[in-house]
Amino acid sequence: MQQSTGAAPTTAALIPGEQQRLLRHPNLPAFLGSRSLSALAYQMQTVAVGWQIYDLTSSPLALGLVGLAQFLPMVLLVFVSGQVVDRFDRRLIAAICQGLSALCALAFAVASFTHAITPAMIYVLIALFGTAKAFEGPSLQALLPGLVPAALFSRAAALSSSVFQTVTIIGPSAGGLLYGLGAGVVYSIVAAIFALASCSALLIRLRQPPRARDKVTLEAVFGGLRFIRSRPEIMGAISLDMFAVLLGGATAMMPLYARDILHAGPWGLGLLRGAPAVGALGVSIWLARRPIKRHAGLLMFASVAVFGLATIVFGLSTWLPLSALALAVLGGADVVSVVVRSTLVQLRTPDEMRGRVAAVNMLFIGTSNQLGEFRSGTLAAGIGPVAAVVLGGVGTVIVAGLWMRLFPKLRNLQRLDEEVA
Repeated sequence: MQQSTGAAPTTAALIPGEQQRLLRHPNLPAFLGSRSLSALAYQMQTVAVGWQIYDLTSSPLALGLVGLAQFLPMVLLVFVSGQVVDRFDRRLIAAICQGLSALCALAFAVASFTHAITPAMIYVLIALFGTAKAFEGPSLQALLPGLVPAALFSRAAALSSSVFQTVTIIGPSAGGLLYGLGAGVVYSIVAAIFALASCSALLIRLRQPPRARDKVTLEAVFGGLRFIRSRPEIMGAISLDMFAVLLGGATAMMPLYARDILHAGPWGLGLLRGAPAVGALGVSIWLARRPIKRHAGLLMFASVAVFGLATIVFGLSTWLPLSALALAVLGGADVVSVVVRSTLVQLRTPDEMRGRVAAVNMLFIGTSNQLGEFRSGTLAAGIGPVAAVVLGGVGTVIVAGLWMRLFPKLRNLQRLDEEVA
């Protein structure tokens, strides 16, 4: 576990200069470039895939199956990927995975240009993409804590989140606009961006700590899960975030809402996809300048409740500006939960276990995102999209209240830097 490098007042006093020093760090720009370019390509591809498969099938269930196809490799590989990330060069793993993502996008482009694309082909390529993500996500998560001192990690995480949210705003809008030129055009650009992300990852020059080379045992494989279960505040934060997005996530329904409820084209889908990132960016910038200093646990629970309420508003809205505003509020609330969770997970985990813990964390995130999309799609096919989204938002609010009782240590969490110390 990383040690605190200073008391909270000292950290606050160093903030302006430290931010500039972080940006001048020889490895942080390369890390941010790799992560942000990968996120940009992912967002563009998500818009194209969502619109394309709904255009081919007009089925909410098909939208859900896209999420399931990406989720299954993550489940099957969660313990393998953690071991790999803890034993080998994390920078190289990220670069290889981003290269594989580029090849998947290139296959999408060729199939689209030749009009050979089918729903089955989309599911297979998304599953391959999910396989790459199963290794890329933990490797990038485990890299960041080694770039900055522990006392400044929450600020570096907020900075990384700001850059991430910026490209998450640009990506869906760009994907929606470029889709007007054809799906193949979008996928070709996505492939090029993933390739650039891979090159950026290779520019990171870290002196890697010695990697474990001992015999792989069941105890080592399941070490990440066991570690999380032994920390109730971490377990509570991860599971709360998982169930909130699993129940309240409405992203799978966005192509349906854009076309059939809000009567907008691909550009409308891009607007909806980018709206959560607008709110998240604003909150990320605020947290970078004013880190959470009191009532971190209560703020996390409040943000999850707001996330659920915003989901309900989105589900009921038939007006595009109101829908976009609800999604912006949703994104802003979500980033508070993300900052608290990521700070707890990253700073309280020993470096030699970060890959395994990050892999389990990615499984929880994948469960909430991709499996949440499958839940939304299947439920919408049965009771209708509006009822499915609203019911999910109500469930999120209920979970926030229930988790406050189940995890008192998380509820009573105060300053994140004090907890790290």
